[in-house]
Amino acid sequence: MTISRRHFLSSTVLSTTAVSAAVSLPTPAVLGVQKDKKCRVALIGCGWWGTNILNAAIASKTVETVALVDVDKRQVESELQNVKNKTGEDPKMFSDFREMLEQTKPAIVINATPDHWHALITIAACKAGAHVYLEKPICHTINEGIAMVKTARETNRTVQVGTHRRVSPHHLSAMEFLKSGKLGKIGHVRAFVNYPGGTGKTTQDAPVPDGLDWDLWCGPAPLLAYNPRMHPRGFRQFMEFANGQISDWGIHWLDQVLWWSQEEQYPQSVASTGGRFILEDNSNCPDTQHVVYQFGKFDLVWEHRLYSGNPSEKHNIGLYFYGTNGVLHLGWHDGWNYYPNGTNKNPAEHGEPKLDKPDDQNIANLWTDFIDAIQTGKKPIADIENGHRSTTLALLAVLSMKLGRGIIWDGEKQTIPNDPEAVKLLKRKYREPWKYPE
Repeated sequence: MTISRRHFLSSTVLSTTAVSAAVSLPTPAVLGVQKDKKCRVALIGCGWWGTNILNAAIASKTVETVALVDVDKRQVESELQNVKNKTGEDPKMFSDFREMLEQTKPAIVINATPDHWHALITIAACKAGAHVYLEKPICHTINEGIAMVKTARETNRTVQVGTHRRVSPHHLSAMEFLKSGKLGKIGHVRAFVNYPGGTGKTTQDAPVPDGLDWDLWCGPAPLLAYNPRMHPRGFRQFMEFANGQISDWGIHWLDQVLWWSQEEQYPQSVASTGGRFILEDNSNCPDTQHVVYQFGKFDLVWEHRLYSGNPSEKHNIGLYFYGTNGVLHLGWHDGWNYYPNGTNKNPAEHGEPKLDKPDDQNIANLWTDFIDAIQTGKKPIADIENGHRSTTLALLAVLSMKLGRGIIWDGEKQTIPNDPEAVKLLKRKYREPWKYPE
């Protein structure tokens, strides 16, 4: 059976759970956003990736940039000049997102902050009436994600998550191949990110740079000494602010597995091992991690190494789907490749990657889908609930590794039954005066 890209994309967008199906999305009139009119957009987080997203939004000619927010004056001033050069607009600058939401009331917020800020800012933006383009992973702990989905549904806001591989042309064609049955029955999936990097080196703490509000940067997370390894960039290798490689790169590949499986969105059990065996720098996330997710009809294995690639294999990153007729590798720069087994008469096949410059991603297509979802009331292709499930996979692995043992997961109730020690790790204590979302 062959499934067209249009049919597969449509069926994926319309696939929902009982929770989301019970809440109707708003009509365009309720949204206050109309076709052929630019949306007032604010960027929160003016670093490298936030700039990439806003550049794609500007290029789409669907937005008017009204505000830029960053606790680092250097970053917000740099982005202001970027916007002026591209559009001639002069958006207001802020260091505090709360002041921005109150004063400018944007129709859209781009949330490109570090992971530990995703929940509070997204919830505040939705409650202020804004739709949100949210970077992945959606949250730092699982209960934050539950609160985020709840708020998005209660406020009838569209929240698109930055898992742009859901719109990447070669990922779409790979999904068509998998759904066609050419791979046969699939019983095992391997997800991995293994890059060479060596042992690394320690970066010493330093005085807080002029123009950086470090206390606000840390926000609800612990207030650590400033370190250039944490900001700008680098924060994802510190457990206080993120959850390492599986929550950074891994979220993309775990999301692809859930996109493929569709009927199975929750693992029944998760077991993870790993630690810091090689790295000698001052980060504290695991440099090695292995995870086994047991689903009903297949299992999924994740692995990452931060110090050694895969020189003996063809690919350093992506997914291997193992079927009765062969193996399909879904990657990044190498597209996808089907390797038939010895008894299968189907020929090898290849899907060429089509990636946008300058960062070889597909943000533009995801932004187009986001705007269409806002205008039509349809769910976006990377809806907040999809992002929550994929993020939950990563966070369950981190939780299991912290416990030093496997866990059972009740995906419908979103809890770990009969395991109070594990349940405590579904959230964490926020630093005052910030309040954990419920």
